Formats: sequence, structure tokens, C-alpha cells
Amino acid sequence: MNERTPMIKRLAKCIREYKTPTILTLIFIIGEAIIEALIPFITADLVNQIKAGAEMSLILQRGGILTVLAIISLVCGAMAGFTCSKASAGFAKNVRHDIFERVQTFTFSNIDKFSSSSLVTRMTTDVNNVQMSFMMLIRMAIRSPLMFLFSVIMAYVMGGALATCFVIVVPVLVVGLLLISRKAMPAFRRVFKKYDRLNESIEENVRAMRVVKGFAREDYEKEKFGKEADSICMDFTRAERIVALNTPLMQFCMYFNMAFVLLVGSRMAIEGSGVDVGQISAMITYGLQILMSLMMLSMIYVMLTMSAESAQRIVEVLEETPDMPQPEHPVTEVKDGSIDFDHVSFKYSKNAKKFALADIDLHIRSGMTVGIIGGTGSSKSSLVQLIPRLYDATEGAVRVGGVDVRQYDIEQLRGAVAMVLQKNLLFSGTIKENLRWGNPNATDEEMQEACRLAQADDFVRSFPDGYDTKIEQGGTNVSGGQKQRLCIARALLKNPKILILDDSTSAVDTKTDALIRAGFRQYIPATTKIIIAQRIASVQDADLIIVMDNGRISAAGTHEELLRSSTIYQEVYEQQTNGNGGEDQ
Repeated sequence: MNERTPMIKRLAKCIREYKTPTILTLIFIIGEAIIEALIPFITADLVNQIKAGAEMSLILQRGGILTVLAIISLVCGAMAGFTCSKASAGFAKNVRHDIFERVQTFTFSNIDKFSSSSLVTRMTTDVNNVQMSFMMLIRMAIRSPLMFLFSVIMAYVMGGALATCFVIVVPVLVVGLLLISRKAMPAFRRVFKKYDRLNESIEENVRAMRVVKGFAREDYEKEKFGKEADSICMDFTRAERIVALNTPLMQFCMYFNMAFVLLVGSRMAIEGSGVDVGQISAMITYGLQILMSLMMLSMIYVMLTMSAESAQRIVEVLEETPDMPQPEHPVTEVKDGSIDFDHVSFKYSKNAKKFALADIDLHIRSGMTVGIIGGTGSSKSSLVQLIPRLYDATEGAVRVGGVDVRQYDIEQLRGAVAMVLQKNLLFSGTIKENLRWGNPNATDEEMQEACRLAQADDFVRSFPDGYDTKIEQGGTNVSGGQKQRLCIARALLKNPKILILDDSTSAVDTKTDALIRAGFRQYIPATTKIIIAQRIASVQDADLIIVMDNGRISAAGTHEELLRSSTIYQEVYEQQTNGNGGEDQ
């Protein structure tokens, strides 16, 4: 219990504005439990009064009291249901909000700890489990113990010696329910991790649908999904088969209680031992209430044990500390687009044996155009990801505008840097809505100007709805080159001090690529432009070209200088010019 206390405290913070309906639920539940414990007592007295030949006025009086109590119980139950649903749904909303908000603060290294499919499972299945547990806690987990307590007290008040049957029935039911719960729990726990793998299979299949169909691997994907689904089904079946024993155990205890009360109570009533028909009736009712309370408690125990794993997974995300905390006194203005790498080394994990970048010493003046080339795995993308502080340097310092990036307010720094990736995403919505990710207040004229610079205006206008054309999820209704040009236009609308193009013109032809670069030189001369490319034609007119090799700067200079001094650059240039390697097919 002590291990779970911090987890419970953390989740309790998510109740927030729903404290009032939570407390009201508890009050209504207490009222309902008290009334339900009183009704059998008054009913038994009414039965005894009728047997003794009571007058109609007394019968009507007791009947009226029972009616009023039943109405009050009904109102309390209905109000408890209303406030409970409001509190539990609101609690779940806050949990999802807190998880999503926390994920937004994560760095890439934080996100690397959780797969995207796992985060989806935590925000859906796990939150639903915790919501159900919260609802049971504030309703059934209060009602059942109270009903058990009140019913036991009233049973001894009404039945005296007859109540000894509970000494036999209750321990049998409690032990049986605990054994059933303990046997079922391991299977329930295994299911949650398997949900992650199932969601991952779905996500990969949907995202890579074109690849799957292109390689005719539908049957393989179906088989892989089927194995995960069957595994979850087996665990759930095993667990539910065990939990299903609750019902026969409950029925055995219930019928034993009824038989005991009827047999022993009838004999005592015949012998005149102080037991009458009303008491026997009340004892049967209280017995049912006691057993049902224990049954509900067992269900609550199963649900809480199931949700404990979900709660732990949720708290893992909520308690994850971002690797890049905001500085105490952050710099809020990026002066210019100058960039300095002062002997920077970087590795993605503290436990990694090899540095992805090693001893990078590089200085870029504001407004320069810098090209970066290198083979696959030479850490070109790793280099530029340190500039907007997507990762922090392991050794050395990265400076933008003369200030260490770790001293900036992260939002302000990233607002001054625009990155266009090779696989940039477009979001569901219109082209205008996607462009305004770069600048929410951009006018139509500004969007059109950005698209002209990115060579996107012509094809956008060719659509029947122009800039109001609907983009499907992931931008699947536009080509790769069109998507890249829209992403470039989106980045330009930020009016950044630094523009990073990470192989983001790979899907356009060389002519369009040249037009885009010419537009950059003419319209954003003060912006520092960093272009990662596979084609030398994309960077040969840059002020500085950097050749990356195995995480280090192999050479740096202009196109002419590198043709004289860099063997790697010479080889790439010859392959692309003599073998037409730089042209799109």
C-alpha cells in the first residue's frame, strides 16, 4: 500500500474542479445505504403488526413511511449516479489532459522511452480503466462496506442467534473471492503490455499501408495482428473464466443462508423462541444485502487490481521529467541567426558507447547559406537537431545569436528556428489551416507569397478549391513533392532567423529545387539557411559546404575549395555529374 500511496496522490490531483460532485456522491451514497438498511427493519415490524391484527390506520402509516423511504432512497441513488458520472468523466478528462500536456513538454529523448502506440494505450485503455475504478471507489466502494456494516448490525438486532449463520457464510465467501481474484490478476496484468504491441501493429500497418500493399504483405500483417489479438483473447478468457466462479460461489452462500434462516428460524418460531415471521423475512433480506455487498467488494477488488497497472503506467508519463528544463531566467529574444558549435559532442543515450557527433567546431554567420552533405548515418540530421534544442549537446555548447541555446526560453528559441524535414507532415484541414501553423495570423497575401517562394502557388491554384482545398490526414491526397513545398511555405511563414531544410527538396526536380533556392536568396537574405541534401547541385552555390563523415566534419569550404581538397566531395560530385546521380528519375 505504501508503494502505491504516491501514485494515488498524483492521480488525486486530477480531480481538481470535480471535488464537489465527488463529495456529493459520497453523501448521497451514505444516505442511500442508511435507508436501505432501515427498510427491512420497518418491513419486518409491519409484517408482525399485520400478524397481530393491527388496525388499517397503523398499516397505512407504516406503509407511508416505507414509501417515503423508498422515494428518498431512489432520489439518493439517482443523484449519486448523476454526480458520480460527472465526477468520473471529469476526472478522466483531466487525466488525459495532464498526460497530453506532459507529453508536449517531452524532448525526443523522453519520447524515446515510450513508443507512440504505448502512449495511445495509456491515454485510452488505461485511462478508461482508471475512470471505472474511480467511479467504483466513490460509489460502490463506499456503498458496499456501509451496506455490509449496517446489514450485519441490523441482522444481529433483528435475528439474534439467527445471525450466527453469517459466521459461517461470510468467511467462506471472503476467502473464495480473494482466491479467485489472486488467480485472475496475473492474466489481467499481462494484457496491458500486449495492448501496446497490438496498437503498435495497427499503427505501423496503417502508416505503412502503401508499403504493405506494394510488397503484397497483407497476409503477413493479418497473421501478425491475429497472433497479438489471439494472445490478448486467451489471457482475457483465462482471467474471465476464473472470475466467473464468483457467481456460483455467491449463489451457494446465498442459498445456504436462505436455507439456514428458513429452517432454523421456522423451528424457532414454532417453538416460540422469540422469533417471528417478520424477523425471518428481515434476516433473509439482510443476508442478501450482506452477500451482495461482499460480491460487489470482490468486483471492486478485481477492478482496482486491474487498474493499478493502468494507474502505474499513467503516472510513469505524468512523473516523467523533461530532459530540457526551462532555465530560471530565460533569454526571450534571439538576436540574429548566427550559429556556433564549440567543440560539441553528442550521443542519444547516456549509456551509448559511441558519440553520434564528435568534436564539432563550426561557426556560421547570420544570413549565410550553409550546405551539408554526407553519407547515410553521417549524423547530418543529428547536427541540425541541436540548433532548436530538440536534443542537448552532451559535451561543448551550441550558441544561437551568441547565446547558449540552454539559456533561451525553449518556445522563443524554436519560434526563431524553422525546420523542414524530408518526411514532414501535413495535418487534416485545409491548405490555409496547414500554412497557418507557421503563422496563425498570416494573411492570404502572405500565404500566397510564401507559396510562391516555395514554388507551391501554381499547383495550389490548380486545385478546384485553391487554398481552401481539404488536406486528408497525413497529406495523402497530395504528392511527395507538393507536400514538401507546402511544408517549406509553412516554415517561411514563421519568418525565422534560421531556416533548416533537412533533405526537404528530395522529392522535387532539380529545376524546382533551384527556383526555391533562388527565392531564398532574393526574399530572405537575412535568414541563416542550412540545407541538408544528397544532391551537390542543391548546395554548390552555398556560402559554406560542410562534408560530414561518421559524425565528424570531414571538410568545409565552398564548392570550388572542396573540389580541390575533399576526396569525399570529389567522389560524390563525379558520381552525380558523370552518372547523373543527382537527377530525379
